[in-house]
Amino acid sequence: VIKCKAAVAWEAGKPLSIEEVEVAPPKAHEVRIKIVATAVCHTDAYTLSGADPEGCFPVILGHEGAGIVESVGEGVTKVKKGDTVIPLYIPQCGECKFCKNPKTNLCQKIRITQGKGVMPDGTSRFTCKGKQIYHFMGTSTFSEYTVVADISVAKIDAAAPLDKVCLLGCGISTGYGAAVNTAKVEPGTTCAVFGLGGVGLAVIMGCKIAGASRIIGIDINKDKYAKAKEFGASECISPQDSKKPIQEVLVEMTDGGVDYSFECIGNVGVMRAALEACHKGWGVSVIVGVAAAGQEISTRPFQLVTGRTWKGTAFGGWKSVDNVPKLVTEYMSKKIKVDEFVTHTLPFDKINEAFELMHSGK
Repeated sequence: VIKCKAAVAWEAGKPLSIEEVEVAPPKAHEVRIKIVATAVCHTDAYTLSGADPEGCFPVILGHEGAGIVESVGEGVTKVKKGDTVIPLYIPQCGECKFCKNPKTNLCQKIRITQGKGVMPDGTSRFTCKGKQIYHFMGTSTFSEYTVVADISVAKIDAAAPLDKVCLLGCGISTGYGAAVNTAKVEPGTTCAVFGLGGVGLAVIMGCKIAGASRIIGIDINKDKYAKAKEFGASECISPQDSKKPIQEVLVEMTDGGVDYSFECIGNVGVMRAALEACHKGWGVSVIVGVAAAGQEISTRPFQLVTGRTWKGTAFGGWKSVDNVPKLVTEYMSKKIKVDEFVTHTLPFDKINEAFELMHSGK
């Protein structure tokens, strides 16, 4: 058993608490990882808020991490002690019907136990002050050591800077893949990206790499426009600058609508606007943002009858074990940006400050 520091969420709506936790050794087909760097994501904040129906407490959150394998359980063959890895919230077992189908990246092998906050055998590897602590998204990267299933880990280039590539565990991969895998953006097309946070910037990057000729960024926070343009946005607009609904503004700006639109916020009203901003006949709108539990999307069916397509994406459609190492290689060869997404680097005990910076859009 390893004793180390972790940021524990004891209950919903309260700040994280830095505690000493005990991390049990990995059982069969499990891997214990020394986490070197982790990022914060709105999904962690959503669960912490208490709005997540799958949220269970006390829990160690975090799903954008990178580290070094400390030890492996019986039967683990893909990684060994000392390997550099990224934990995966969408695993890839290679055996379930989802993994065998090229149309999806949603492995279902450990979905039920992962959703319940436990390892595949139904138990936790974390304890603190004599209490069992739940796992989160199969990763729990807000701990100096964590234990994950062996199908939830990608071995990456040992030379990669972990304080950067941890972001490939969720946000950047999700946005980039939404453009290149889910939408399959084509050269010369027009795209609209709603929400210019980390995921939205990654979508812009993906559209640009795919050869889009016009990329319109949409956000009410104008402080985000300069960064969006650095990533490849041709122009940025705010829905608050017009009396007309944003979809009407975009349809007028683009002679009938955009070829591709992306919703990167998790707001059902914006999801509708993103679909309705698409061009009749061929426009594709991808939902990337995660809406709160129980919310529903709506539009007039005529929008779809007249040839628009509504799609969604999880982790950008990447089959995780196969593709995360390739994404790291693309970053190392400067095909994709990662460093530019990092605004602040804080010590672990300032994790609550990191959430405040994220909520304030900084």
